[in-house]
Amino acid sequence: MPNVKIFVDEALYNAAQEKLVALLPDLRIALCSLLSVDNAACHLAMLPVLGLSDQPQVSVELNLLARPDRTREKIAEIAGELRKKVGNATGQPVAVRISMLDPETYVALK
Repeated sequence: MPNVKIFVDEALYNAAQEKLVALLPDLRIALCSLLSVDNAACHLAMLPVLGLSDQPQVSVELNLLARPDRTREKIAEIAGELRKKVGNATGQPVAVRISMLDPETYVALK
C-alpha cells in the first residue's frame, strides 16, 4: 500500500506540473515493482504547498506497511529512486521521507 504524496512549492508548481503528471504512471510501476505490490495498491498524489523559503521546495512522503522484506537498505534504495526521479522531473533538490506503518493498526477505507 504505497501511499505517495509529492509536495511542490506553489511558486514552482505550474512549471513542474506537466513533467510530474507525466512521471506518475512510471513512478507507480517502479514503486510497485520494488515493493512487490499490485498497481491497485498504490496511491499517488501531487499537491501545491506554501512553505518557508529555507525548506526544500519539493518533497516526497511515502507511507508503507511494514513487512520483513522491507529492510532499511531496501527503503533507502527506494528513497534514492524517488529523489532521483522527482528531482529529474522538477529540476529541484528533493527531500524524501518514508514512514513504515503498523499493519496491525492501519485502517484504510476505499
